[in-house]
Amino acid sequence: MSLLSHSTLIWITYRLAAIFTVGLPLVLTIWSSIKKEASMVRLFSIYWKISTLLAISLLLLTEQRPIGYITTFIAPVIMVLSVWFWVDLNEELADLPPWRALPFTVRFWRWSLSGFSVISSVLSITSLACVIAPRSQKCLIWLEPPMELHRLIQQLFQFLFGGQWTEGIAAFVGYAALIAYIVGILQWSLIRLPKQGRIAGGF
Repeated sequence: MSLLSHSTLIWITYRLAAIFTVGLPLVLTIWSSIKKEASMVRLFSIYWKISTLLAISLLLLTEQRPIGYITTFIAPVIMVLSVWFWVDLNEELADLPPWRALPFTVRFWRWSLSGFSVISSVLSITSLACVIAPRSQKCLIWLEPPMELHRLIQQLFQFLFGGQWTEGIAAFVGYAALIAYIVGILQWSLIRLPKQGRIAGGF
């Protein structure tokens, strides 16, 4: 595969991520809250907690941190798990009338997210070699979307706070958030999951 076509695929993947991992779930979160659908609000609450790993990955890739490639590969997988894993939420969602607009759209989103995550994970496999050789040309292509987002945040940060948002700050925030994320996942996996099983109540 040529570098140009590989770059195009990566940009398409990031744009699809913006739709299926941020845009659509944000709309559905607001919609569920307005409709007071408790099961859906709970589902999206869990989803947003888990999906922060994707944002952490972008922060780490901003300063070319190799671990960012690993978290970029893992993030779509656990995001899909977060919307299908829960027995109680699956049963409550299944009981909702399928012809209603909100339940139908949530079902569409869950399947769309799953399809996107498969594509994203397959493409991300090619980036794992960057953990060892982060300076190669193919690896630099993976950094283009995070750096574009970084420049946007940099301008916004300077406009709102009058300060500098640098690659070093982004990486520091990314590492701090990753440590907190891992601690939270370990706490849930070792303490809450054995007690509660696949019940969403304590997540």
